Amino acid sequence: MKAAAGSAAKATTASAAGAAAGCVPCPVLRAELPGMDPEKDIRITVEGDTLTVSAEHTESKEEKDHSEFRYGFFRRSVRLPARIPPDGVEAAYEDGILTVRVPMRKEPEETMRSIPVKRTATKGNGESS
Repeated sequence: MKAAAGSAAKATTASAAGAAAGCVPCPVLRAELPGMDPEKDIRITVEGDTLTVSAEHTESKEEKDHSEFRYGFFRRSVRLPARIPPDGVEAAYEDGILTVRVPMRKEPEETMRSIPVKRTATKGNGESS
């Protein structure tokens, strides 16, 4: 995924880390968000099977002769193949790169089942009993 204002995001999976954490491949989202303050500028939300990362940074510099303003906004939503568990999502910010790990729990495999069809006895007038 490419983002505006020099930011980029890419979703990858880390299967070795996922196996160690007891989950099927753990999706990993990485976003280049240089110059951000992770506590003030970055927000991560989870709703159902969707993880959203948004960031907004404003900076102004005023000197005697001129003023400079920098502004950047970033938002990406990633839909995962299953509902995101309420616990265990981890986010870290280092050297301008945000990394979010989502431990997806292995869903029980659905097995094919046969459903028996019962014959009902009918009365002589087409009604069943």
